[in-house]
Amino acid sequence: MQTNQTVKQPSKTTKPRRSFGEWVKFQLSDWKKALKRDYDVYLLILPVVAFFIIFCYVPMYGVQIAFKDYSPAQGFAGSPWVGLKHLERFISGLYFGRVIKNTLLMSVYSLIISIPAPVILALLFNEIRTKKLKVSMQAVSYAPNFISTVVMVSMITMFLTPQTGFVDSILRVFGYSSDQSIINEPSAFYHLYVWSGIWQGVGWSSVIYSAAIEGVPVDMYEAAWLDGASKIKQIWYVTLPTISPTIIILAIMAIGNVLNIGYEKVFLMQTDLNLTTSEIISTYVYKAGLQQAQYSFSTMVGLFNNVINFAVLVVANSIAKRVSETSLW
Repeated sequence: MQTNQTVKQPSKTTKPRRSFGEWVKFQLSDWKKALKRDYDVYLLILPVVAFFIIFCYVPMYGVQIAFKDYSPAQGFAGSPWVGLKHLERFISGLYFGRVIKNTLLMSVYSLIISIPAPVILALLFNEIRTKKLKVSMQAVSYAPNFISTVVMVSMITMFLTPQTGFVDSILRVFGYSSDQSIINEPSAFYHLYVWSGIWQGVGWSSVIYSAAIEGVPVDMYEAAWLDGASKIKQIWYVTLPTISPTIIILAIMAIGNVLNIGYEKVFLMQTDLNLTTSEIISTYVYKAGLQQAQYSFSTMVGLFNNVINFAVLVVANSIAKRVSETSLW
């Protein structure tokens, strides 16, 4: 006999929707459990969080003076609102074109050199087979990073001093002749700034690339070698594709700071003779804000600079995500 047996399907029960208050309570309870479980990790990151809150987020309150005619006597609240008056003044100003041009040229020049240079140096370090020699060469390349900006500029000035500086003496052997230091020549300022920065920071910047190269599986090199790949091809088809996510992430972060050239080194290298090429946004803000006490105007220029950097960062991240599927977010 055949009997028809109906199999009962488990009934689907729909979970009742939580209200916003219940959701908040659930999240807080979950956060408390995580805090109790991993309290040592949260204590470890507490100084970093406090640093960013104190020095990055709290100062945002003062950005409002960019839209006011700020007076220390009236304070933040009492100063009158003027809207985009200071931005219009900056854009229509005499030095706007020069400042933007110098900042962009110096930034792009620095990016073109500073992005591939540490990668190349890390690849060269990776080919050194003697461990002691490799460690010694890396230590030598790291050392300039610990030289302060003031000492660095003093070294540049001393090396380029006419008649006594050894770099000046070498240039004179090749036909250079001038009674003034090269640092005073506007056409040489970009090169001095960028290449001295490369010499100072390329070794330190190569650390993260060296660590990424160390993580490349050895069997990939062996497979490439068995296929007849030369050392150059192994680097091109194995090493670089493997560390490309690291290169892309660091490149995006560097591009996001395209207009953020630190004013310390530029300001110390500035002279009256090279001012046409050495005046950038950061030095312009410093002079307008601290030397001329134009607090609202300098804040607006700095805000303009940061907005442009943020926009460039978003665009660079979007392009990298579409091209390589690697991005910051």
